[in-house]
Parts: sequence; structure tokens; C-alpha cells
Amino acid sequence: MTSLYWHTCGEGNVDLVLLHGWGLNAEVWQSIVPRLSPHFRLHLVDLPGYGRSRRAGALSLEEMAQQLLPHLPARALLLGWSLGGLVATELALRVPQQVAGLISVASSPCFTASESWPGIKPETLETFRAQLNSDFQRTVERFLALQTLGTDSARQDARRLKEVVLAQPMPPVEVLDGGLAILREVDLRPRLSQLSVPFLRLYGALDGLVPRRIAAQLDAALPASPSVVMEKAAHAPFISHPDAFCQHILDFSREFCG
Repeated sequence: MTSLYWHTCGEGNVDLVLLHGWGLNAEVWQSIVPRLSPHFRLHLVDLPGYGRSRRAGALSLEEMAQQLLPHLPARALLLGWSLGGLVATELALRVPQQVAGLISVASSPCFTASESWPGIKPETLETFRAQLNSDFQRTVERFLALQTLGTDSARQDARRLKEVVLAQPMPPVEVLDGGLAILREVDLRPRLSQLSVPFLRLYGALDGLVPRRIAAQLDAALPASPSVVMEKAAHAPFISHPDAFCQHILDFSREFCG
């Protein structure tokens, strides 16, 4: 089995697994770890291929979920941000008996826009893919900057995301390309009706990658799944609004995990 970075900390008795987004690593959660540690046993994971799990190589969504499966605590809350939201959703669909609840953050079951679905334009994702091979570092930095656009603390938040990237070795180009392929090609919408675990969806009102209109569309499709659109937040609400973000996590946990 490929070596996977999986760090556990915190004093709570509820397991909360945190799955980061494209290009990043588990250090992205450091601003909320002190806020959540008293309430949860936190599991900070570098997704396969990223950060300290970089030996995994490029994987499909299904392969990525399969590598996480042996490490999952029994009855854990899964929280996935952006690409990590797809991974968390795949796990909740695959092993619902091991999942106490699912929280997606600035994520979508289908990241690619179409006539009837808001998202990232296919040509934007294709441009990023092409640029990865010509200007690796700058392409990642541009993608990080997109995630904070519009917030009051955009420059500071983008700097923090960049620091997270630089804190660990950069993922190989093929891993980043594989992650973009997941964002470009995966569509979990037909399977969402199979979800049997409590499901909270958090969005940023200013998010340019996962538009807030997705919340309303999924509200109609998943009436049992609550959603929260955080005003003045963009694609990384846990960085721009950590206190409000953590309160939503605590409220959901108390309702469904006792």
C-alpha cells in the first residue's frame, strides 16, 4: 500500500476527517485546528499524490477513495473541500456504514459548467491543464488566487494558501493534471440520491469556482440536505471566516453525532 500521510490530533470523541483541495495539503486546515481540536479527534490527511503522500502518483477519484478506505475511523464525519468534497462524497457513497455524516465545502458533484449547470467553464480547466506543462508554478499560483477573489481579505488569504503549498514539496505535474481531470470529468449528480448519511453543504457567496446557484439546485434535488451560503466568503471560507465556519461544523456534529 502507498504510504499515506495521516495525522491525528484533538481532544474530542467525534472523529472528523479533513480532506483538502487540488494542489494543496493538510496544512491548509491549520487556522481551524485550534478551534476544532477541543471538540473533535481530527484526522489531517494529505490526499494521495499530494504533500507528504506524493509517492502515490496520479489516481482516479475511485482509486483515491480506495487508498483512504483502510485508514477511515469507524463512524467518522467526513469533511471535504473542493476536490476533497468529491473524495468525501465517493467514500460516503461507497461505505455509508463507516460514515456518520458528510460535509462538503465549496464543492460540487460536477465542477464543469454546462447549459443547465453552473460551474467552471470547460475551456478554463483545459487552459489550466495546458499551462501546467509550460509554467507549473505560476499556474498553481493563479488557481490559488482565483479561490480568494472578492473577499475582504483576498490578498492575505491567497498568501496563506500559497504558504501552505510551499510548506510541502509540490505535487508532480501528472498528479495535478490528474486532479484537474477529476474536476473536468467526474459527475456524481446521478448518484447523490443514493446518499444515506446526513449531508451538510457549505458555500461561499463570492465563490467563482463553485457558484452559489449550485446550492439552490441541490436544495431542490436533496431536500434533506441542509445548505449554508456564507456571505462575503469565496472558495476558502474556513480561511476567510474561520469562526463562523467552525460553528457550522459544530452545530451539524451536535445535531447528528450527539
